[in-house]
Amino acid sequence: MNGNSLLLDTNIVLYLLDGDQTLVSLLQEKQLYLSFISELELLSYKGISEQEAGTIKRFVKECIVVDMASDIKDICIKIRRKYSLKLPDAIIAATARFLNIPLVSADQDFIKIKEADIFYYQK
Repeated sequence: MNGNSLLLDTNIVLYLLDGDQTLVSLLQEKQLYLSFISELELLSYKGISEQEAGTIKRFVKECIVVDMASDIKDICIKIRRKYSLKLPDAIIAATARFLNIPLVSADQDFIKIKEADIFYYQK
């Protein structure tokens, strides 16, 4: 992957959709990736309105969504065993490692992961 690619955690997408201008500037001109986990988390929220779902779907279409692959599963297992992450977080971290691109997240649980390049974002 080139240095212009980033994997976004679910919380980063929520910040972007909420209008976080720092993130908008930071991610401009970047190729954005999402794990299928983030897509599921974003669209399966119980209280989501049709308008919000439409906004999320439009954003997701602008990204490359990475589905589960056997290599991601293998990496996920190793990361989850080592760091005791929640399964969705382990899958997202494994996806970043598999793609060899940075993961942008506001989740402090990712900071401890040495196998992936993590860009920790604080609002």
